[in-house]
Amino acid sequence: MDINRWHPKITIMKTPFVIFYALIIVLIGATIALAQPPGLPDAPDQAPLGGLGLLAAAGGAYAWNKLRNGRK
Repeated sequence: MDINRWHPKITIMKTPFVIFYALIIVLIGATIALAQPPGLPDAPDQAPLGGLGLLAAAGGAYAWNKLRNGRK
């Protein structure tokens, strides 16, 4: 049975939609296939050593003060 015998306009009306959908699928597929993943991130910035040095010095001074007062 040939469906075009009863509805001859189906293939004429259907052809542009088939071409349009095929073109959309090809464009989306090409975009996905050619997409490149993002590069690796840069190295993170290091912690500011000035602040860490002050914190260590304050901790050392506090420990020295506790040790000095504990001997009296």
